[in-house]
Amino acid sequence: MTQPMPARTPAPTTAPGTPPPAPQRPLSIARGALPAGGGGSGVLALFEEWAARSPQAPAVIDGAHRWTYQQIDAAADEAARALRDRVRPGDLVGVCLDRSAALVVTAVALARIGAVYLPLGPRPGERRTDAVTEDLNVVCLIGDPEVLPPRHRSAEHLPLALPVEGANATATVVAAFAAPGTTARSAPPEAFYAVLTSGSTGRPKAVAVGEAALGGVLEWHRATTGLVPGDRQSLLIGVAFDPHLLELWAGLTSGAALVPAPDEVRWDPMVLADWWRESAVSVCVTATPMVEPLLERPWPQGLALRHLFVGGDRLRRRPGAEVTATVHNSYGPAEATVVSTVYAMHGTDSEAGTESAPPIGHPLPGVTVVVADADGRPVARGVEGELLIGGHGLALGYLDPDLTARRFRAVPEGLDLPGVERLYRTGDRVRMPDDGALEFLGRLDDQVKISGVRIEPAEVEAAFEKDPAVLGAVVTAPRTADGRTRLVAYVRRATGAVLTADALLPDVRAWLPEQAVPSDVRIVDSFPLDANGKVDRAELTRQAAAAGADRPGDAPADGSRFAGATRGERLVLSAAGDLLARPEISLTESFTGAGGTSLLAARLLTVIEKESGVRLRAPELLRQPDLRAVALLVDTRLAARQAAGA
Repeated sequence: MTQPMPARTPAPTTAPGTPPPAPQRPLSIARGALPAGGGGSGVLALFEEWAARSPQAPAVIDGAHRWTYQQIDAAADEAARALRDRVRPGDLVGVCLDRSAALVVTAVALARIGAVYLPLGPRPGERRTDAVTEDLNVVCLIGDPEVLPPRHRSAEHLPLALPVEGANATATVVAAFAAPGTTARSAPPEAFYAVLTSGSTGRPKAVAVGEAALGGVLEWHRATTGLVPGDRQSLLIGVAFDPHLLELWAGLTSGAALVPAPDEVRWDPMVLADWWRESAVSVCVTATPMVEPLLERPWPQGLALRHLFVGGDRLRRRPGAEVTATVHNSYGPAEATVVSTVYAMHGTDSEAGTESAPPIGHPLPGVTVVVADADGRPVARGVEGELLIGGHGLALGYLDPDLTARRFRAVPEGLDLPGVERLYRTGDRVRMPDDGALEFLGRLDDQVKISGVRIEPAEVEAAFEKDPAVLGAVVTAPRTADGRTRLVAYVRRATGAVLTADALLPDVRAWLPEQAVPSDVRIVDSFPLDANGKVDRAELTRQAAAAGADRPGDAPADGSRFAGATRGERLVLSAAGDLLARPEISLTESFTGAGGTSLLAARLLTVIEKESGVRLRAPELLRQPDLRAVALLVDTRLAARQAAGA
């Protein structure tokens, strides 16, 4: 007897004319290939290898001054011996030096001791530095005693025999020892360096990074650029910001020479291009706003520059066909060790020269990126979400364990991410299309970026509120017509208090980095509230705009503001007003006093040259007491040119 055939499950059917279900899209997860060198380590060991292999090769070239690998190695040994009795492995050391051979020697000396390098910049804000040394267990500050905060100026000083030559060098450098705060936090034992980022509490927060994480980024950088002895690596980024560690150690771990940039190079794109040529720089790392003006004009000729890494802000155009360097659009928070993703562009690309924002690209070797929903689960490709970063490049965490617990999270259960134990929540909104190249869309929270620096508006508000005459402050971050973000502070004064922006800003600058100082400060008697009793920021902005015509010096709608003005005055007022989004700015104000930063000054110089043909240098602009004096320079050059052509 034959057995009956088992019944078959009917195949699913669809109604006539109904399209089949769309295939499920892959998840927004991307992994960089595993690092060839096993994850990157031994940063100091690589420098020492080059010092032994090529002792006479130049390690630092600063104008007419040169230091060999042997000289840097010996100077670092001497500095380490001087510090070793007072500085122990794992100690935080604040470095207040500018880009120079002295900075390079200090970095190597601290790595040799095993101390944690904490870069603060050559002239850190006095109150900001005091706050850092109260919150963190900083055993000493290294810098020029004349620019250290009072508590460290009067502390015990240990002179250090560091190089004193070079454009940014200082004649005297000391290690200043002052007792830290009683509740100060120390760095984790694996830390190689620590950097400060903006904090919502009004005080900066510190991120600690291990040597292996930095080593992995350096390995990628060397492989990408082909840096070798004979090449020249820029030392250009401001020392308070973590990309300068990529520059510094990239040169020292490849046998190449570091080239410190004079300060004026960071203010002026055309001076930057001249410096590239004169210094024969092979590889450069710089902020996006410095490069964009160069991409808008004919590319400089006669450059040795092969690779240009930009980052810190949204790049709004691609390099043109005449650009001879590979331009890398880089993205990465300090919490993920300088660079996490990158997108390389060439003049031969089909999209070269287009005014479209390039993506932030693909993850570096050993880095995993995830675009996630509010629950931390990956979204499908093409869907917006928060960028999470994990893998070899992740920082150790903040020196504040509670903050680390909030921002660094375990991999969600059931999500298979090989080699990833933690994910950092960036707070950045991104999208991963089918090709996997991440697109940056903005922030999910109140944090903003100004000239490449991440800023918490709450930290800026707290700086204003330290003044007893200020009852409260609200900081907004509107965008200008060309897409740039600026900061505007609304300050509520105490009853009977007389407040002006000029009186408030000097103290505010002592608490904040340059980029966090608002470009506009408005004094108000009260803040409008929404239905929930919170400050209505949109209404505050609307009221300020409506009241703008009543502010002294505001531009009349009929254009009579420029009546009787010279060509230079019209140009300078118009350009400065547009850049600062302050149409009411007057000739009696200084550009920096009105909120102008170094990168905005670079844009002002570019606009003046484009509109008038007059080429001002950054030092000329910065030396002028007000915009009237800047305009006089423009008028004088125009008159001289006209006379020469007569």
